[in-house]
Amino acid sequence: MPIPKIQRDNVSPDVDIVSALMKRFEKAKERRQHWEQHWQEAYEYTLPSRGDFFSHDAPGGKRTEKIYDATAMDATDQLAASLLGNLTPPWSQWFGFKPGPDLTVEQAEALAPVLEDAAKTVQAHFDRSNFAVEIHQCFLDLIIGGTASLYFDETPPGTLSAFRFTAVPLKNVVLEEGASGLLDQSYRKNNMTLAQIQERFPQANLPDRVVSEAAKDAQVRFPVIEALVPVKTYFEYVAFFGGEYGENTVLHYSRLDHKPFINFRWMKSPGEIYGRSPVMKALPDIKTANKVVELILKNASIAVTGIWQADDDGVLNPATIQLTPGSIIPKALGSKGLQPLDMPGRFDISQLVLDSLRARIRHAMLVDRLAQIDGRNMTATEVLERSAEMSLLLGATYGRLQTELLMPLIERAFSILKRRGEIPDVALDGRTVQVDFRSPLARAQGQKDIQNTLSWINTVLSMGGEALQGVDLRRVTTYLGEALGVPRDLIREELPPQKVESEADHVS
Repeated sequence: MPIPKIQRDNVSPDVDIVSALMKRFEKAKERRQHWEQHWQEAYEYTLPSRGDFFSHDAPGGKRTEKIYDATAMDATDQLAASLLGNLTPPWSQWFGFKPGPDLTVEQAEALAPVLEDAAKTVQAHFDRSNFAVEIHQCFLDLIIGGTASLYFDETPPGTLSAFRFTAVPLKNVVLEEGASGLLDQSYRKNNMTLAQIQERFPQANLPDRVVSEAAKDAQVRFPVIEALVPVKTYFEYVAFFGGEYGENTVLHYSRLDHKPFINFRWMKSPGEIYGRSPVMKALPDIKTANKVVELILKNASIAVTGIWQADDDGVLNPATIQLTPGSIIPKALGSKGLQPLDMPGRFDISQLVLDSLRARIRHAMLVDRLAQIDGRNMTATEVLERSAEMSLLLGATYGRLQTELLMPLIERAFSILKRRGEIPDVALDGRTVQVDFRSPLARAQGQKDIQNTLSWINTVLSMGGEALQGVDLRRVTTYLGEALGVPRDLIREELPPQKVESEADHVS
């Protein structure tokens, strides 16, 4: 689909700028080559259908011939599902908007219900789009390759949702860090047919060579490079042909308020651009477990068919022997005939080694610690402890994902709908309006504080009415409501004085 016309310039970029972008793309691609072998190996053992950095297999081809143990594949799927359910749960309000600290109490109370309606509008567009499908693919890339890229596009007016998402495979994206340390500069090389190019860039002037080649074969694909570069307070988006079709042919140029490519990482090492993943950490155990299962299967085939020896007496021909039930094998008088060869060792210990490897793989992939709660009779304290453990495990990762994924995602969605007039024209700057994350993982980080607050209140209540004078009940209810993700418009900022006194008297 066409790129949203946000502050579009009528003047195309200079040819020298496109040439410079092409050179920067090639340099960034060279720096990425150090990662490709590592990525290929990680994808081969966990998601072979998506990692294709060197070979170009035909679509639909088999890519699991090297996999003998599927523990890592199952663990990857479970961790991706856990991230989806704990960060961006489908059909659930995983974020909201609330008044910022610069507003007065009266302004905040008046703006709260408006912001709550705006959050529901934005969430409805997410739910009606393909966000849940594509973000799950991104989480798979994040867990395996350590880096993921999500393309956030705007659909034409009148469609069911204003958003459209595309999970960009890691093999198609080249990234660079900006001055802020974020992956602000993005390049994507995509092979597109002429029909796809014309649909996405309807105003582009296509070279005659491209049109003539497409007339011969409508399915021929042309390399298109999309570059996104931060420039002060905006982003420059440039799309042009790559390779032999000429780098000076500009397909599209625009200036955007927010970046459409949202790139995020699991964790990163100092001096590196791309992230590192749980699969990379567990890759030695994954490869070892895969080899152990392969050897077990080979040993099992030997145990079933056996290895045999026979005297060369001129009567027994090993080439004609069939080891089937009821078969009669002739032998000469006095010869030993066909005898099984005893194996020098046993593979009984292999199962113990394999169990240990599988346990370490699940531990590294957080499967044993982020699994679903099986106990139906868990107490509230046990649930809080489980939530606190989840918060500790994913605390650092959640902080990075909030900065690199969730905030840019919500900011771009807010900007699109505000421009369309579907939500109020207010500034999402953290001072006037700020984001209130309500996902299960975001709430888990505040569960311990809630537990401590409730323990303190119970202690004060046991001390009598005089001690209760030190508790500000209004602020306590506001704090608990915000920590539990209660909609802001349900929380009253101030209570009438007589109401406060009656509640205090009632408690005392």
